[in-house]
Amino acid sequence: MAVALTPNAPHVVYVEDDVRLGTLTAEYLRREGVRVTLEHEPRAGIAAVLRERPDVVLLDVNLPDMSGFEVCTVLREHVDTPVIMVTARTTHADRVDGLEGGADDYVTKPFAPRELLARIRAQTRRHRHQVGPVDDELSAGGLTLHLKRRDATLHGKALDLTTYEFDLLWTLLRSVGTPLTREQLVDAVRGNAEEAFDRSIDVHVSNLRKKLGDPPRQPRWVKTVRGVGYMLSAVHDDDGVS
Repeated sequence: MAVALTPNAPHVVYVEDDVRLGTLTAEYLRREGVRVTLEHEPRAGIAAVLRERPDVVLLDVNLPDMSGFEVCTVLREHVDTPVIMVTARTTHADRVDGLEGGADDYVTKPFAPRELLARIRAQTRRHRHQVGPVDDELSAGGLTLHLKRRDATLHGKALDLTTYEFDLLWTLLRSVGTPLTREQLVDAVRGNAEEAFDRSIDVHVSNLRKKLGDPPRQPRWVKTVRGVGYMLSAVHDDDGVS
């Protein structure tokens, strides 16, 4: 029995060229109270995202004419909507490509519908700012983040961050000077630490370092604490971490 859609129901644009899979998945999500706009062509999917401004984009990798990676790159030029890549590709390199292209999460086929639903709900809460502390602004060492506005500046210059990168940086900034494990970071950002060991968090950290202007071999902002995880440093000195 379908759950009646409420005004606050999560809204998903789902781009999937497999008509049968897309239809079955969309029907399941609608039964669970998710509003779904299903598109089978990449350009139609892009148009739907820009027109409807959903909470989450579900994006198949193997699309006709444009790959999901290319679609994600186009979307990132216009919106910061969380993107969940959906694909049969399972290699580490494929995951890295998706994350470096601006995706926030990665689901491999065949996937459990309940898991997909949980990820959609988690990304929706993040997108609507329904997780995290009530603080609206955090600052340290020239870095300033505004939660409600979802913007970040470094020494007054705006940082172009994805939704995941913003939440990751917010989590690190809340605990500036304190090392956090990969599990803590994944759990705080996405609400589920099940993929803490697949090193996807490392890709997001690498992307974040690039945008902060951190040298790859000797990062000054997001430091690796050996045997622990990562720490945001506002001091930028040589304190035994790198």
